[in-house]
Amino acid sequence: MKAIVYERYGSPDVAELREVDKPVPGDSEVLVRVRAASLNRLDWYTLTGTPYVARRQMGLRKPKDNRLGVDFAGEVEAVGKNVTQFRPGDEVFGGADGAFAEYVCFDEERTVGPKPANLTFEQAAAVPMAARTALQGLRDKGGLQPGHKVLINGASGGVGTFAVQIAKALGAEVTAVCSTPNVETARSIGADHVVDYTKDDFTRSGPRYDIVLDIAGDSAWSAYKRVLEPNATVVIVGGPMGRLLGPLGHIARVLLASRRSSQKAFFFIAKPGKADLATLSKLLQTDVTPVVDRQYELSEAAEAFRHLGQGHPRGKIVLTI
Repeated sequence: MKAIVYERYGSPDVAELREVDKPVPGDSEVLVRVRAASLNRLDWYTLTGTPYVARRQMGLRKPKDNRLGVDFAGEVEAVGKNVTQFRPGDEVFGGADGAFAEYVCFDEERTVGPKPANLTFEQAAAVPMAARTALQGLRDKGGLQPGHKVLINGASGGVGTFAVQIAKALGAEVTAVCSTPNVETARSIGADHVVDYTKDDFTRSGPRYDIVLDIAGDSAWSAYKRVLEPNATVVIVGGPMGRLLGPLGHIARVLLASRRSSQKAFFFIAKPGKADLATLSKLLQTDVTPVVDRQYELSEAAEAFRHLGQGHPRGKIVLTI
């Protein structure tokens, strides 16, 4: 089968399309014919070996695992004898290691579930990591309740486009922060208010918010405080893609500065789980539509990574397989 592999950290050019062995499912494993996969910022970090402090887990000099990709959608081709949750022919979506390939094999307990029937494979592949991050950040860390005023800083990317729609579905009044080319996209997915950061500074605009979901990671705590309600929460899920520390420097500064404040700041990494995938499946049937920026063939994975590395995709980048 064909798969995207890399033998060393580096630019998108190190991601190569190669023939590799097709996986064989074990007794508790599921084999899926992948129809589409999507890129996340995690995939960029994995490819480039950044931030450097993460190489203890990824591999110090070269990657421990030479396969790339996590989020996918496809059709079950075969299952092990102990598998009870899936059958051949099922259309599924979720996350598994090495998803940038024609086939992927995973334990049935991984965060994979039935693909919503109203979504294409490309749309479904765009969902798992980004939408789960948005859901957990708003609901679990932010404590979102109906009527809350929520600001999404970085509303036009993968996490941001899901966050705007999920916040609306949960009853919030949503302000989206994005650049000029993305203003209409933010409005089209339900934002009540849109701030074009190239023209206005939302930290000096007047309104106050109960929750700020900080994806862009470009504001100091002192700036955020100007627009926070007394018991507000800032949830940090992203930041500058620096090579040494990645977003960790920005995150640490915000968390330290917030320690003595009535307003709180949290950083988190989304946790996998079938329950949240099921929640998202329900939202995708009525309230949430994945925004796909561009689609590439599997053979064009390096070009897809280059687009991701530029830092401003509108929604998700998808590989069709």
